[in-house]
Amino acid sequence: MHKPFTFKQFVVAQDRCAAKIGTDGVLLGGWVSLAQQPRSILDIGTGTGIIALQQAQRSDAQTIDALELDPDAYEQATENFENSVWNDRLFCYHASFQEFVAEMDDTYDLIITNPPYYEPHQKSDNTLRDLARFEDALPFSELIQGVAQLLTPEGQFAVIIPYHREADFIRLAAKADLVPIRITHVRGRADTPLKRSLLQFAISPHSQTLTKDELVIEKERHEYTAAYKSIVHDFYLKM
Repeated sequence: MHKPFTFKQFVVAQDRCAAKIGTDGVLLGGWVSLAQQPRSILDIGTGTGIIALQQAQRSDAQTIDALELDPDAYEQATENFENSVWNDRLFCYHASFQEFVAEMDDTYDLIITNPPYYEPHQKSDNTLRDLARFEDALPFSELIQGVAQLLTPEGQFAVIIPYHREADFIRLAAKADLVPIRITHVRGRADTPLKRSLLQFAISPHSQTLTKDELVIEKERHEYTAAYKSIVHDFYLKM
């Protein structure tokens, strides 16, 4: 039984979600730049709803929509939204991303996703967990094409992916006129290989100058770096 995860300003129940609260989602939710002051935000594959809840805490956006295919996760995200102080700004749709793109006329100033990206050889015997984690549920090419359709002309797109997939992802994004404006490479510790890439895109030709940096999460086990704490401090109780 997975207990609810208590953050500083909200609580996330996760017992019915295949994908539990993890570093990637919370990191992306705290890292994404809101400098453009988005009025409408979409979180694709919201799971527990954590990233959407983070944006409700961080921004004044009046429309914060989320999308979730798994019925149990959808119900749980909806309840987590309803139990938050921002329940009038949060809404979860129960649909696949492909269905959502085909049926929705709305566009968004900011789209965020912690997408499924595990390789096929990593599959387990847990179908729901695999659906939440594996890329064949939502190939990067389909994700990028759909995002390009849903963004406003000045909109931005943020994602976290494995570092070794970065070049391929940026190449696919370029085909949809999405260019990176922020890239942060993530290591677990300073002496470990790069693990993740945090990417934020804008629509060309409205792109800004690209900024790139590197983030190390831990000095030692459970001893976090100042840079990491600055990103997640507003959320974790013990940061």
